[in-house]
Amino acid sequence: MTADPVTGAWRIGDPPGRRQFVTGPGALALEAGGVLPSFTLAYETWGTLNSSASNAILVEHALTGDSHAAGPLEPGHPNAGWWDALIGPGKAIDTDEYFVVVPNVLGGCQGSTGPSSDFDGRPWGSRFPVVTVRDQVASEAVLADHLGIDRWAAVVGGSMGGMRALEWAVSLPGRVASVLVLASTARASAEQISWAAPQLHAIRSDPHFHGGDYYSAAAGPVAGLGIARRIAHVTYRSEPELAQRFGRAYQGEEDPLRGGRFAVESYLDHHADKLVRRFDANSYLVLTESMNTHDVGRDRGGVAAALSRVTARAVIGGVDSDRLYPLYQSAEIASGIPGTAEPSVVSSPYGHDSFLIESGQIASLVKALLG
Repeated sequence: MTADPVTGAWRIGDPPGRRQFVTGPGALALEAGGVLPSFTLAYETWGTLNSSASNAILVEHALTGDSHAAGPLEPGHPNAGWWDALIGPGKAIDTDEYFVVVPNVLGGCQGSTGPSSDFDGRPWGSRFPVVTVRDQVASEAVLADHLGIDRWAAVVGGSMGGMRALEWAVSLPGRVASVLVLASTARASAEQISWAAPQLHAIRSDPHFHGGDYYSAAAGPVAGLGIARRIAHVTYRSEPELAQRFGRAYQGEEDPLRGGRFAVESYLDHHADKLVRRFDANSYLVLTESMNTHDVGRDRGGVAAALSRVTARAVIGGVDSDRLYPLYQSAEIASGIPGTAEPSVVSSPYGHDSFLIESGQIASLVKALLG
């Protein structure tokens, strides 16, 4: 096994893969105050934009996702596309018909401006400002302008991506014809914030964190990031699935009575090790806090008033076994958007991650959205 990297971020000089880049025309004013003097978004596209620019679909990734939503593992892309089953010729999001755009979120670490990005000759690190979901959508509007897209045929996202999809429909209703929000919420709940809190503490308590300025150090806060991932991953799955899949089985010949691991612990270790090789601890903090502060009703008269602004045709989906974003939150969104049916329920044992796993059921929701 190779040594842990200081950061798993994509850096200039790494293979670009399928990434394209757009740099904003000027500073980006931020909701919490201050500005980003400049910013760049990495993005990938599939399909062809038609002459009227009316066939564009924006796909929004979740917390540790990136722009590589479709396609194989290849240089520059450490994982295969996270929605490869849904995006492509003849698939639910048909790239023979639609022009599909997937940006890496502002604050991320796979090509878009974030804490690991260079600024004034060194990485932003601890100096990177607070960014909100609204700021992320504002940066994506710059991308849309760059591509010549005045109105998205659809904006689609799950989890944190669902937050951005919903924010697009609320803040820029004239630019969204239809929206699909999966396993998400109109505002972060106390429980979601409390699940996030120990993850943030784990990273900041890592002795290699150095207050967020670790990029030139010999070692980075990979232990803290790995702990954060372990905590998060438990919330992404369901108790019945973990019980059926692992039970109390030991990991191979290991014996927990003699310092060994249960199989479920090995599973969490595996996912932690994978993440630290492709993600950045500071980006994990920035993006988690953008989810914690997500509230479409802030300074808009509350959630109901904000949702009433949506003019897009909406399909809202939730997962029956999701303990992180329970169904009542999808119901709140659906009930607040004018003319929207009750949320569609994805039936699955896989918990929150079902929006990534249950491709058949998600494809049905996409087809219901696109007609």
